[in-house]
Amino acid sequence: MTDILPLAGLKVLDFSQFLAGPYCALKLADLGAQVVKVERAGQGDLSRYLYLTDTTIGKESTIFHAINRGKQSIAVDLKSDADKDALRDLIRGADVVLQNFRPGVIDKLGFGYEAVKEINPTIVYGSVTGYGSDGPWVELPGQDLLAQARSGVMWLSGGADHGPVAMGLPVADVLAGAALTHGVLALLVRRERQGIGGHVETSLIEVLADLQFELLTTWFNDGGRTPSRSRNNPAHAYLAAPYGVYQTSDGYVAIAMGKLDLLAQITGLDPDLAALNAFEHRDQIKAGLADRLKTAGTDHWMERFVAADIWAAPVMDWRALVASGVLDTLDMVQEVSRGDVRLRTTKMPLRIDGRRPADPRAAPELGEANHLLRGGWQG
Repeated sequence: MTDILPLAGLKVLDFSQFLAGPYCALKLADLGAQVVKVERAGQGDLSRYLYLTDTTIGKESTIFHAINRGKQSIAVDLKSDADKDALRDLIRGADVVLQNFRPGVIDKLGFGYEAVKEINPTIVYGSVTGYGSDGPWVELPGQDLLAQARSGVMWLSGGADHGPVAMGLPVADVLAGAALTHGVLALLVRRERQGIGGHVETSLIEVLADLQFELLTTWFNDGGRTPSRSRNNPAHAYLAAPYGVYQTSDGYVAIAMGKLDLLAQITGLDPDLAALNAFEHRDQIKAGLADRLKTAGTDHWMERFVAADIWAAPVMDWRALVASGVLDTLDMVQEVSRGDVRLRTTKMPLRIDGRRPADPRAAPELGEANHLLRGGWQG
């Protein structure tokens, strides 16, 4: 399928590390681009050794394998004139250059946008930072948890009696990588039509602001009135009852939408509670509903909710998700390999002409494509 992927033949030189920039490079690789990862000689991307657990695959972290499958690696010394010259040769033949250094660092290394543009005038150049290239936070460390803390996302999650709650995912990094991918693809289209390159920039704080666009728009236009997080069964700072996550006798169920009078009929909720204003009396209604839902199991309630067209779902862990078969039906899991290294991972979350792009190559060994430094893209 590789020869029919939309980005087949596209050449990407990726200076980025950790997650945000490499996530963009992963999406481009999944779509058929040749992605060459530029790593520090002798050490490589630090995410090679950033372990979530004590599980390693080929002496490297699962994080590194998850984010760098299907790529090539060159190991260079950015203080070496010879290695810099070799990189400039690759830039001449590249379509895209990516980087996520702190502002100013890549320029000092000689590979900022203006320097790269001098080498390749039609290059598409992508940058990710923590908080932009200027402004009051420009020198702060651009890390996912810290960006969540500053963005309002952490304050927004959880209930009224909770402290700030971080998302259990590197949401800022992933969203920044996705946004950078959007920008890179847009500039590639412009280059195809108009013959010019360009520089697309995003940051962790920008994508987290965009993630909150609905709520921020409400707040901007509501006199700056800050929403109150729900005290009971929290799930959304603004939405009325019954929106929330509830414990059952053997698990949990999430309820998004449903008429309160209908929920009262199904669950035995006090009709007087169901008749109250769902915004003004949100916590009172949800407390009553929570008491009723604890009297039976998740399957019991889900059977009745589905029959009544109540928008609800059981809260499932990964084991239950996999057991459901939905990932198999969608063909979202694949096996990739590199020599003796084999692992299961996810696939790209889209299909093209009815098929999901996939690449059987695991993340590269450090410097395994250093022949490119001598022979260029075709070396």
